[in-house]
Amino acid sequence: MEKIKNNMLVNIGKGLGLSFIITFILLVVFSILMTYTNISESIIDTVIIVITAISILIGSSIGSLKIRKNGLINGAIVGGVYILIIYLISSILNWNFELTWQSLIMITVGVLFGILGGIIGVNISVKNT
Repeated sequence: MEKIKNNMLVNIGKGLGLSFIITFILLVVFSILMTYTNISESIIDTVIIVITAISILIGSSIGSLKIRKNGLINGAIVGGVYILIIYLISSILNWNFELTWQSLIMITVGVLFGILGGIIGVNISVKNT
């Protein structure tokens, strides 16, 4: 039982790490596009939510591949912890940090896409066995 729990934590950690790497890469690409094109700054909030959703979806899918069960819970953990880390860092770096409607949307999107990714990851692993 202990090995299964450790394996689950390792895979969730891998999913989180992958989510942050994907987020970083996509944000760098978006910032380069913003710098060298005439993209309106009004879309920044939407793009950040989409990048977060994609990153969590992929990370929770990969994190749930080897676990092969409880994709819903594992994905929700990846999405929830990802958002928690982002908001902890934001609150440390920005003293005026507060929860807004956009924050609530981001939390909801993070958990829902984590759940979706967890379900996808488990279903892919089941089909491949």
